[in-house]
Amino acid sequence: MVTEQVILVDENDNATGTAEKLAAHEQNLLHRAFSIFIFRDSPQGELLLQQRALGKYHSPGLWTNTCCSHPQPNEGILDAGKRRLKEELGLAAELTNVGWFHYNAHFPNGLSENEIDHVLVGTISTDTKITPNPDEIHALRWVTVDELQKELAENPEQFTPWLKQALDVARTCFLCPGI
Repeated sequence: MVTEQVILVDENDNATGTAEKLAAHEQNLLHRAFSIFIFRDSPQGELLLQQRALGKYHSPGLWTNTCCSHPQPNEGILDAGKRRLKEELGLAAELTNVGWFHYNAHFPNGLSENEIDHVLVGTISTDTKITPNPDEIHALRWVTVDELQKELAENPEQFTPWLKQALDVARTCFLCPGI
């Protein structure tokens, strides 16, 4: 099995090296990541959410944005996003990088996420076939941004700790339908 590497960065997202993914999460090392928001080309501009697989190493069973992961060394953010969309959902979409934010979340199992998280957005047609990878995704659902914001306010414990900040960045995107 190949050990997955992440790109370590400084507070300005400048690459400073690499680390093994699990070690970065065990040692709270700042690294580069991305969160993808896929919208359905419909009048409501619905957003595809995923419920993380129950076997994930952190945040299992929590609802989050469409897809998220880390670029590999020497891989651009948009290329990494497209790769993970294919691996997790079996779909392809053009993506736009709309900005980034830093967050640091600590989990009960001792792991953490200390990430510069790039927010990527894309749109798919209503008839696009989605094939979720059960190792990554427990369930999928479509919501409007208004519905999601209401749920985040009422039940934040049902969502990943980065989702609200990532959604705030996505909301600045003029390309994003419905937000």
